[in-house]
Amino acid sequence: MTLREHEKFRWMDLIWLVFLGGLAVLPPVEEVHKQLILAAIAALQLGEARLIAYIPHRGRAYVVLLKILLSTLLLGHTGGVIINSGYYPIYYLCVVTAAVYYGPVGTLIWTALASAAYCAYLSPLLDPGINDFELTPSGEAELAIRVVFFFIAAILVNNFVMENRRQTRRYQLLAEELEQTNQRLEQIQADARRSERLAALGQLSAGLAHEIRNPLGVIKGSAEMLNQKLESSNPLASELAGYISTEVNRLSALVTRFLDFARPLHLERTPQRVQEIVERALKAVAAAWKGPAIRVEHDFQPGLPAVPLDENFAEQVFINLAQNAYDAMTAGGTLRVSISTARRDRHEGVEVKFADTGPGVPADMREQIFNPFVTTKQHGVGLGLSIVSKIVDDHGGVLRLESSSAPGACFTVFFPLEQSSQSPAT
Repeated sequence: MTLREHEKFRWMDLIWLVFLGGLAVLPPVEEVHKQLILAAIAALQLGEARLIAYIPHRGRAYVVLLKILLSTLLLGHTGGVIINSGYYPIYYLCVVTAAVYYGPVGTLIWTALASAAYCAYLSPLLDPGINDFELTPSGEAELAIRVVFFFIAAILVNNFVMENRRQTRRYQLLAEELEQTNQRLEQIQADARRSERLAALGQLSAGLAHEIRNPLGVIKGSAEMLNQKLESSNPLASELAGYISTEVNRLSALVTRFLDFARPLHLERTPQRVQEIVERALKAVAAAWKGPAIRVEHDFQPGLPAVPLDENFAEQVFINLAQNAYDAMTAGGTLRVSISTARRDRHEGVEVKFADTGPGVPADMREQIFNPFVTTKQHGVGLGLSIVSKIVDDHGGVLRLESSSAPGACFTVFFPLEQSSQSPAT
């Protein structure tokens, strides 16, 4: 409950004031100090939430201590032998307050202090009238019974409060678990939709690729024959035929990429050390890189378990992710590669992260970045991440573009330790 909610006047506060007003008009009515002390108790009760909010570390102790002091003063102004005052139940207010704010040990300590304050009136220093009062054995038993009831009330209230706190904590944990489950379900649904789109586009790409490949072969063969026949008699026509052949080769390479995306993978999975495959991929990309200097940082967890992978396809995944990171850092930067064990839902596995310091992926493209023909590069057809996603899915793994406030992009690949043909839930 917030401080603003505490500051609202509640109907229970009104009932509290009515009962304290009833004590004020009960005998001894002529004792003005009694009314003042009851007013102070009422003010403390109404303002204790504010006091605790303003002094969070010591506010609870101040509240209980003030209630003990005011209760002790109230007994001193209710007439007769103070230890025998009928207002002694006011100490229940102290012990119940302590039971609400503290644990079992703190409740017992504060209850003992309240009982000691009550019994302190047996001393002539606090109650001179005690010299004319003889505490009989029955009186001692009654006093002991009162003190025991203080502890019983404190323990009962504290048990209720502690159980209520446990239930509240249990509900909070359950709510957090349900929220995480809902997030996982939403991610699973998104993965399922992405897989369906990839499957449909894969079938379409396969059909188009086969239809395009045959005419390309005819065009290329015809261009080469023209180039041979016109090479000496018509140099310009020969040059144009060469252009045709070159563009056909480019289109043929693109068709091959389509087929790579659409073709079912035949994985040959064997236990592999992921860190060794990642190292080879990084060396291959660095050796072919002609751009500005890129610094690569490694953070590999020692003692990583072997993972069932198709070595060639897994290396293709890491080469593609590393190449994308290099291409993104057009002015140079840092690529941080980390490998560690991880757990996704009920699946243990190995997680690889590629985090670069490039411009990152625009927010409006994060949902489509793994779709075919979607790319942030000026040159490219946008099949690289689609093929990577397909390879990871066929390994039963998970590919993610992580959300981060840091600059750049961070791609995470998770491969499960158990060989499975189905993607684990995330």
